[in-house]
Amino acid sequence: MTRIVYNTATTLNGFLADDADSLGWLFAVPGAPEAADDFAGFLAGVGAFVMGATTYEWVWANDEEANPGSWAATYGSLPCFVVTHRPLPTPEGADVTFVRGPVAEWVEAVVAAAAGKDVWIVGGGDLVGQFADVDRLDEVRLSVAPVVLPSGRPLLPRRLEADRLRLEQVRQRGQFAEIVYRVSPRG
Repeated sequence: MTRIVYNTATTLNGFLADDADSLGWLFAVPGAPEAADDFAGFLAGVGAFVMGATTYEWVWANDEEANPGSWAATYGSLPCFVVTHRPLPTPEGADVTFVRGPVAEWVEAVVAAAAGKDVWIVGGGDLVGQFADVDRLDEVRLSVAPVVLPSGRPLLPRRLEADRLRLEQVRQRGQFAEIVYRVSPRG
């Protein structure tokens, strides 16, 4: 059964990126490659992924534009859905679909594209919140870094109470704490 999973790194105080949408803080953490060891295993269970326009633009500018072919090396031929209201570039050979509007209007297309595997919500936090708002978020998987930022892009700018979150796993991965919560529907 397809699950919709938010898998991301976050600072200790709950930011995904700094005020300039940079992830430089993440790559400066000693042991980050060790913490990423399990990513290939996670990605093997993913059938499609979703990201907002800001996340997509960051990936484009910092990966694909700087290192052509990096998209294919990281994501292969996985279907990607990008939520945007403006035209954006597409990596050569990538399966990218641009969507707009409420999550409820296009989420079934994403689930169908995943072909029974998981859907990975890459980011950002508000997009994840939109999935939670319509009870289409099944798991939150966080890699908490030993970094504190004074401000930035919040992890999930929504209120999710303890009655909807069940702790499934905690483990150390290098300097990161990996925390996994199952998300229950409202009510």
